[in-house]
Amino acid sequence: MIKLDNMENLRKYKHIHLIGIGGVSMSGIAEILHHFGLFVTGSDCTKSRVTDRLSSHGIFVSIGHSTDLVEKADLVIYSAAIKPDDPEILCAKAKNIAMIERADFVGFLTCVYQDTICVSGTHGKTTTSSMISLCFIEAGLDPNIQVGAQLKQINGNYKVGNSDYFILEACEYVESFLKFNPKSAVVLNIDNDHLDYFKTFENIKNAFKKYVALLPRNGLLVTNGDDENCLDLRKSTYARTVTFAINNQKSNFVAQNISFDSNGFAKFDVYYNNNYYAEIKLSVPGMHNVYNALACIAICVNYGIEKYTIKTALKKFTGANRRFELVGSYNNIYVYDDYAHHPSEILATLRALQKKSFRQSWVIFQPHTYSRTKELLDDFAKSLLDFNNIIITDIYAAREHNVYDISSKDLVNKINSLGKKAIYMNDFDEIAQYVKQRACPNDIILTMGAGNVVDIAKKILL
Repeated sequence: MIKLDNMENLRKYKHIHLIGIGGVSMSGIAEILHHFGLFVTGSDCTKSRVTDRLSSHGIFVSIGHSTDLVEKADLVIYSAAIKPDDPEILCAKAKNIAMIERADFVGFLTCVYQDTICVSGTHGKTTTSSMISLCFIEAGLDPNIQVGAQLKQINGNYKVGNSDYFILEACEYVESFLKFNPKSAVVLNIDNDHLDYFKTFENIKNAFKKYVALLPRNGLLVTNGDDENCLDLRKSTYARTVTFAINNQKSNFVAQNISFDSNGFAKFDVYYNNNYYAEIKLSVPGMHNVYNALACIAICVNYGIEKYTIKTALKKFTGANRRFELVGSYNNIYVYDDYAHHPSEILATLRALQKKSFRQSWVIFQPHTYSRTKELLDDFAKSLLDFNNIIITDIYAAREHNVYDISSKDLVNKINSLGKKAIYMNDFDEIAQYVKQRACPNDIILTMGAGNVVDIAKKILL
């Protein structure tokens, strides 16, 4: 394992190879390195739109393992998803080739750029990062961007700019955000998640306290004034703090007079330090996006971006990939997909859905990780109760093995015990057929989860 300190240190590596280059963050790293003028190659197990884009930009991507490329490299960057027995990892170790894990390398990049804006919180990171990115683009600031989903305005999940602004998500899982060097930090919320790692909620809060302590004295903390745990972070940093809220009128940025149209899109007035600032109109649904927009406005105002620019960019933002995204429609039946995989996120999406006009709702939920399902089973059941029709499919294992004695049938049984009917189905084709036979015009079908449940939405639309 190596430690990078500066660009001169990085440039001594003439050939950099990325294992898992098609990943959301890894692909962005590859483009940044390429932009720096370094020779970059990579490998991934599957061909995708992302790998095609990298190839079109002159980055050689091997589909499948390539120990030949590893042997020629001076430095190997790998994601945490790569297993220790991966052939390329084993090759790099055998050849004593320098290696660095993705989060450590992103931490290095946050030092390279002089003004890194990190967006963290248990929920809403991708949407808020995307909103901020579009405002900076609209303002002509040409930022560097890494977000956790495809964003149509940048034709991908990353953008390499020609400025010192670096906008990215800072994930709390395994405390990877403690490797970053933020100039500004947005903390949207602090919720009970990733207990497979943190074990207790107190440990989660402590991780965020350590994170904001990384801010320099001339830095900025933007945080949620309606979340007591977020407000408590002010005690852990010497940076200037700016707050946003809907309920806490003492906050710096407050949304008032909130209303929703038939699409569930919000219109609201923003007050800045108790003075009227602007009327904001969104093109994404739900109250949670009012919070996300407030966080965006707070950071952008403090970076000197003009009011009209912020209003225009937020109105243009129609959502990031898999965030209550309209996948398609047939017979006046609308099929959406959402990344929600925590009870709080499900409730936020449900409330956004309820702002829309429709006949009945259908949710197809794929729980994400055994540990989260086990720990939050009761909360998951309660969060799903207000959907009209509930289908639960198998748990998406992600990084885990089922050592928790839990299954999706346990969630179905819990929902049924609360007086609402839910059904368990494991075959994606059968689920698609079942829903297509029963959904009626003006219904909304929603596939939900952080795994591959979106495939069901696509099958429904076939």
